Amino acid sequence: MRVLFVHQNFPAQYRHVARALARRPGMQVIGLGENAGEPLPGVQHLRYKAPHAGAKETHRYVRRFENAVYRGQQAARAAITLKERGFTPDIVCCHPGWGEGLFLRDVWPETKLLYYWEFYYHSTGADVGFDPPGQVSMDDACRVRILNANHLVSLQVADWGQTPTQWQASRFPDWARERISVVHEGVDTHAIRRRKGVRITLADGCTLAEGDEVVTFVARGLEPYRGFHVFMRALPEILARRPAAQIVLVGGDDPHYGSKPREGESWKAVLLAELGDRLDLSRVHFTGKVPHETLLGLLSLSMAHVYLTYPFVLSWSMLESMSLGCLVIGSATAPVQEVIEHGRNGLLVDFFSPDQVAEAVVRALEDPAAHAPLREAARRTVVDHYDLDSVCLPQHLALIDAVAAGRRPTLP
Repeated sequence: MRVLFVHQNFPAQYRHVARALARRPGMQVIGLGENAGEPLPGVQHLRYKAPHAGAKETHRYVRRFENAVYRGQQAARAAITLKERGFTPDIVCCHPGWGEGLFLRDVWPETKLLYYWEFYYHSTGADVGFDPPGQVSMDDACRVRILNANHLVSLQVADWGQTPTQWQASRFPDWARERISVVHEGVDTHAIRRRKGVRITLADGCTLAEGDEVVTFVARGLEPYRGFHVFMRALPEILARRPAAQIVLVGGDDPHYGSKPREGESWKAVLLAELGDRLDLSRVHFTGKVPHETLLGLLSLSMAHVYLTYPFVLSWSMLESMSLGCLVIGSATAPVQEVIEHGRNGLLVDFFSPDQVAEAVVRALEDPAAHAPLREAARRTVVDHYDLDSVCLPQHLALIDAVAAGRRPTLP
């Protein structure tokens, strides 16, 4: 069988399944993306040319779609080159969020297309209008509706779809959900488990070890979408009530999902200015982005891990922290509530309440032993429902096999 994976940042969500397919006898597996990525054994990685950006004069509602069309053209040109060289895949697995999937049906009319559906936009019930809560303007509602233009064209050409959570599937139109399987990409729970004897010296010279009152917060970008502002506003109370607490924030200064603050600086700069001398910065450590192994070490030291998010795409870091046996203090928002049940495998707080965040963290630091059952249940949740080898990878491989063979998948 011939398989083509298409993702701007390949391998990304396809890392595990592409590697597994490449291990099968007689397989030819190619990954196509714009950026250089992690090499995978047995997988040929090709790159398409960076697309042009849309014109500034284009109506702002459709600028993103114009960019998607340019990117779709580049992906299609690379696909045509592959076709001319004799490569016609049995199945294409594509993340179409940036436009790569728009024209692949036109290159290979008979090839099966399995697309990864990450997020379908709405002007209510999800990220838009969530923070601050309130009515969305007609202008924003119209803009958000047009954000789905790329999805709607791609939905029309795909044979089947995949998305990682039930909530993300629920955001798509009814007629589309009939051809979407919920299959998470999985967590390697054998590798991602709590490390013993970890000792880490941060760039600012602070050394952390087991038994320290370490509170962690992780996001690719320190931004409101991931509740950075709420967590920061909880810190003065945490630091005042727990004099030994050390706060570790992992993530870059630039937002990944939202916009920069109107002040033009980073959200970190804005919050530091707002909180001023209410923060003991000798105990608040900003690491920036760190290697994955370093992140796993930090989370292994965590006595309380705070994960806050708008109703949006679920972060890998939350499931990985649970696999590490962290006590997750999460926001009572979708899709966090799909994974964490308050008082059983973690704690849920009001996204908008720094006071609730602070109280939950302080209680966790005061009595770690009382929260041990939640830590154990958190890991069991991930092992039972999101384990890579026993749950998610077999589901993903079965989905690919079924779509490639023209069978209707039976997975959820």
